[in-house]
Amino acid sequence: MLAGGGAAWAQSGAASGEPSVFGRWLTHDKSGIIEIRRCGNAACGTLVKVLDPAAPRNDANNPDPALRGRDLVGIRVLSGFTPQGGRWEDGEAYDPQAGRTVRARMTLASPDRLDVTGCILVVCRTKHWTRVGKD
Repeated sequence: MLAGGGAAWAQSGAASGEPSVFGRWLTHDKSGIIEIRRCGNAACGTLVKVLDPAAPRNDANNPDPALRGRDLVGIRVLSGFTPQGGRWEDGEAYDPQAGRTVRARMTLASPDRLDVTGCILVVCRTKHWTRVGKD
C-alpha cells in the first residue's frame, strides 16, 4: 500500500521535482490565494489570503450558523483529492462566497495554471487558477 501511494505521489510531480499542484494559487476571480499541500494521503487547500476588499472577513454564508463567525483565512476550501492519472480526483471544494461544498477535481494544465472543476449533480464548471510564486 505505501509503495503504491509513493508511486502515485511521484507521478503527480510531488516527489519527482516536476511541476505539481502543490503551492499557492490565485483564484480565477482574483479574490483569494489558496495554498495546496499534502494532507495525509490526499491533497487539500487552505485559504491563506483574502484579496477582495469587499469580501466579508468571516464565513458569513456558511449553511451552518455555528460556523458563520469563523475567519475566512485558514478555512480549508479543498479536501480529499487523490492523484489518478494526470488529475487529482474525488475531492471536495467549498465556496465561501456561496456557502456550498461541491464534488471537485483538479488538473495541472501547465506549470502555472490549475484547472479546478466543481460539479453539482451532472453540471460541472471549470475555473482556472494561476500559480503565485514557485513551490
